[in-house]
Amino acid sequence: MAEVITMPRLSDTMEEGTVAKWLKKVGDKVEEGDILAEIETDKATMEFESFHQGTLLHIGIEEGDGAPVDSLLAIIGEEGEDISALLNGGAAPAKEETKSEPEPKAEKSEVPASTPSSIPEGVEIVTMPRLSDTMEEGTVASWLKKVGDKVEEGDILAEIETDKATMEFESFYSGTLLHIGIQEGQGAPVDSLLAIIGPEGTDVSAVLNAQAGGGSSAPKAEKAEEDKPKAEKVEAVEAITTSQDGHRILASPLAKKIASEKGIKLSDVKGSGDHGRIVKKDVESFTPSQTVSPVTEKAPEKAAPVAPIHLPVGEESFEEVKNSPMRKAITKSLSASKFTAPHFYLTIEVDMDNAKASREQINNLPDTKVSFNDMVLKACAMALKKHPQVNTTWTDEATIYKHHIHMGVAVAVDEGLVVPVIKFADQLTLTQLGAAVKDLAGRARAKKIKLDEMEGSTFTVSNLGMFGIQEFTSIINKPNSAILSVGAIVEKPVVKNGQIVVGNTMKVTLACDHRTVDGAVGAQFLQTLRAYLENPVTMLA
Repeated sequence: MAEVITMPRLSDTMEEGTVAKWLKKVGDKVEEGDILAEIETDKATMEFESFHQGTLLHIGIEEGDGAPVDSLLAIIGEEGEDISALLNGGAAPAKEETKSEPEPKAEKSEVPASTPSSIPEGVEIVTMPRLSDTMEEGTVASWLKKVGDKVEEGDILAEIETDKATMEFESFYSGTLLHIGIQEGQGAPVDSLLAIIGPEGTDVSAVLNAQAGGGSSAPKAEKAEEDKPKAEKVEAVEAITTSQDGHRILASPLAKKIASEKGIKLSDVKGSGDHGRIVKKDVESFTPSQTVSPVTEKAPEKAAPVAPIHLPVGEESFEEVKNSPMRKAITKSLSASKFTAPHFYLTIEVDMDNAKASREQINNLPDTKVSFNDMVLKACAMALKKHPQVNTTWTDEATIYKHHIHMGVAVAVDEGLVVPVIKFADQLTLTQLGAAVKDLAGRARAKKIKLDEMEGSTFTVSNLGMFGIQEFTSIINKPNSAILSVGAIVEKPVVKNGQIVVGNTMKVTLACDHRTVDGAVGAQFLQTLRAYLENPVTMLA
């Protein structure tokens, strides 16, 4: 029978999710535990796994689209099964919803079928929720309700510490908190008995016995345990989270953290949240009064005047900009390169005194303009001719040696980065290289460059020297085997002929794919490159 999967609630504040990526497509077989999709929440992008097995029959939310929690996400069932009734309904019927993906929030746990009468009417069992995609166990950091307290739907029951963060856990039920199954500071696996909520005065001993008899992983809560063994621990927590009159202070984990960092007593802060709960903005906007502390009352003659602390107050804001196709393509390409090609890096420092002098002489010629970047491109093209191992592409079957040299040049544009390609760069003069780079870069920034002008590179150069960056590393531009990162020319003291003089140096870093380029090969390439740059006349021959 087909199972309806809904958009899960993957964080405590999540109201809507966006499908960042589907890892299964319609028609694919799905096993329990397979990752179906990557869901982007208001906090992070998380992997979402299937709790069912079968065939993926329908996808309800496409990649890049968002939808509220509980919206129809997908349908899994038997291959060829008719799901028209589910689709025409627009969402899963109420009966089907109970079979859909277990949400990370609290749900009524299933009691063994053999003891259906053990749960009194109106009693709800709350289990340890799965608050992150990798969470296997949770720890109760603090309880915001105690046994006997009234609970409304939406009230914060406790703060649960997961493997990723401490999150607020809200109730989906109304009633009285009849039982706490996991004490503060205790940890327990997901789906363990966390609490029981129901009508005031209800006897839950039968429920606890049924849970224990049914093999529940919830720790047994015996009153004897709660009295003495936990007394010291509870007192320690209360010392932090109670005011001077003994009342519990309600505060979010983030508010507690900020208060601790700033040395602010939570008992002095007035909360603006539900039921007077202290939230982040209350702590950030709090200004301590210049009252005398208990310590200074005992020794007022030694007390130093307390200066007011003026904390910055402002309104938090943000703007969400949807990722452009170019940004997504860059991410996909660079991720594929970084995670498949074993990168290693080699850095050398080049004496640029002769290059500066040569460039000045060349640019004094009529109608001639050469940049240092042009000189680097020319030197790379000539060095690649001598070291063909660097001008290669790796495949699973073979290493492809390119006999032509197509130079990729990284160009920053408004939406990211593009790499125009100068074809047969080794056959161009310095001035021709400069003209080609200027033309391609200009059309790339104006979005007028053609697709085939950004394909086919065999080696890439990325230059951030014009931004003052002295040294950096780049990610290899697939399917190249290497990329050169060029830093700024820096004037500094250097040693020449045993004397300290002012010199001009430039650092370049070669990122190599270790599958095709070994360390010695990369080092020899850089030596040849340095020889050309330090003696520019050799590039004019």
